[in-house]
Amino acid sequence: MRLRLKLVLTVTAMVFAVVVALSGIYLAQLLSERIEQTYQHNDITAHQVLLATRSALATGLAQSTVPTNDPAALRTAMVTALQTDAALQQLLGSIIRYSPTVYDVTIADANNTGLLSTDPTLQDQPVPQRPRFDMLRKTNPWRQFRTVFGQPAVYDIDLSLNLNSKPFLTVHVGVRTTFLRGELAPWMRLEVATVLLALLVCLALSAWLSNMALRPLQVISDRLDQFMLAAPEEAEDGRGPVAALPAPKDEISRVESKIERIGQRMRSVEEVFSALQTNLNQVMENLQDGIMLFTRDARAVMVSDSAQRFLSLKQKQILGMELHEIFDRQTALGLVVRRAFNARKPLLQQTVMTESGRAVQVSLDFIHDEASEDSTETLGALLTLHDSESMKQIENELEVSRRLAEIGRRTSGVGHEVKNPINAIVVHLELMRGKLERKEDGASRHLDIIQGEIQRLDRVVQTLVDFSRPVNLELAVQDVAQVVASVLELAAPELEQRSVHVESLYPPLPLAARLDAGLFRQALLNVVLNGAQAMAEGGRLEVEVRQEGRTAAIHIRDEGCGIPKEIQDRIFNLYFTTKREGTGIGLAMTYRILQLHNGSIAVESRPDRGTEFILRIPASAAQELAMGAVQPVEMYAGQAASLAPPETM
Repeated sequence: MRLRLKLVLTVTAMVFAVVVALSGIYLAQLLSERIEQTYQHNDITAHQVLLATRSALATGLAQSTVPTNDPAALRTAMVTALQTDAALQQLLGSIIRYSPTVYDVTIADANNTGLLSTDPTLQDQPVPQRPRFDMLRKTNPWRQFRTVFGQPAVYDIDLSLNLNSKPFLTVHVGVRTTFLRGELAPWMRLEVATVLLALLVCLALSAWLSNMALRPLQVISDRLDQFMLAAPEEAEDGRGPVAALPAPKDEISRVESKIERIGQRMRSVEEVFSALQTNLNQVMENLQDGIMLFTRDARAVMVSDSAQRFLSLKQKQILGMELHEIFDRQTALGLVVRRAFNARKPLLQQTVMTESGRAVQVSLDFIHDEASEDSTETLGALLTLHDSESMKQIENELEVSRRLAEIGRRTSGVGHEVKNPINAIVVHLELMRGKLERKEDGASRHLDIIQGEIQRLDRVVQTLVDFSRPVNLELAVQDVAQVVASVLELAAPELEQRSVHVESLYPPLPLAARLDAGLFRQALLNVVLNGAQAMAEGGRLEVEVRQEGRTAAIHIRDEGCGIPKEIQDRIFNLYFTTKREGTGIGLAMTYRILQLHNGSIAVESRPDRGTEFILRIPASAAQELAMGAVQPVEMYAGQAASLAPPETM
């Protein structure tokens, strides 16, 4: 069955049901009202007959002498008075003639025997027992309908005339149901005609409505046909377009089939888009420059991980924000970007000096709609933030690495050449000590001093050898936060002695990384103790562990005197130190350990405001940490004591 025919039949059936229900309610109300009107009218008729009967009896009995102790004579006199009263006879005749529902009128005595009746068969005969009309008017509409349109019946409306509180005579007005039916028949015919007319109108309206309702579906189907013809589907094996399936006859089924085919095509496109988005996210994560894509209304829809290094907001906070909410006009960078965006003026690698003294190159490109006639209309903008000092820092790191490698190659040879003569000197000194035991004490004292200096030189040479010797890393998946906690536990006594208060902040979830726990603790300990030693009068040392993209970052901030800018590039050089008792090996060793872990270390310092060291190493997946059986933080307390004290800067 076609959908159009289904709609027509459905609408017709609904309208028919509504019309029938309303017609039934109307007929029930009409029947109840008609029965009530009949009762009221015939009750008035009964009162009129009773009044005329009383008048006729008063007039007739007053003209003759009737013995009150003779009931037969009294009854005869009453019959004569009623039959001879012209007004009463005229009233009864008019009632039968003009009342459409009255079947008969009977005046009965106390024994319910007819004294006077419009029905000759009831004259001087017992009046039959009839159901009271009052019962019919009080019953439900369904019973009323069955009574009126069922078997013919006569209902009685009676009214009594009392004498000495006893019924003296009774007026009976009979109402026949067939008469009521005759009065309701015209209304019934009108209702049937109304229902038929409603059905005809309903058929016409439902046909029109079905066409109107299906017209949008037809339009959608035509548009889908145009869309599908514009880009034919390819077979799954890639050998050409898919063969067209037989179109269903039902309009909705046809549209559903077309939408399903388009949905399959969109799902394929979505898979390709997801793959492209994944690749784009990977590229964005590895970018060093901050890239931000804005829509026409200046809302950020794409932000690289590196963008948060230039701003005070996180990547998730930036997404969805307007450009004017991201960049503050009070900052140099924000002022330049806002002015260029408001003026729709592109920027090409314009250098901006931030408040922290950082040089940032800003590029702003507007994306125009080539199909638009208005050349000033844009679809969005692409903002690129480039840290011009990044390349310089990378070059410095490469230079330091080159220097360390060169020093390592040189020191390894020096250590080998110097160690043998030192051993020979030690042997000869021992021989001389034996020969001079019985000599003067002054020579022995000088020999002890020489021996001590030689031992110190031996320790320095051994340190150089250890520094340049290849290291076999024992890498294992560790929780970076737990490693940091163990280092702070180890350094706690010295930090407390120096009145240094440590504030540590760890991520809510474990941060996994593959590292050599022993070496990494040594590197951390060097930085932590350097920060503590930089605060001569004590202070606060902040240690924060967090994940930055695909790296695990450890930020160590102190409130010391800071590092002058002119020597910040030299602090990781071997043997460079600003401390009287320092050896210049500690930070160089830390730098080397970070390089061995494919990580990096950076420093940000401002004189008299403190220094921040940032250690970064590649992070691992959380599943690897679950398989690594990392020990809890409190279990590191016993192991930390085995670490050697660090070499300071």
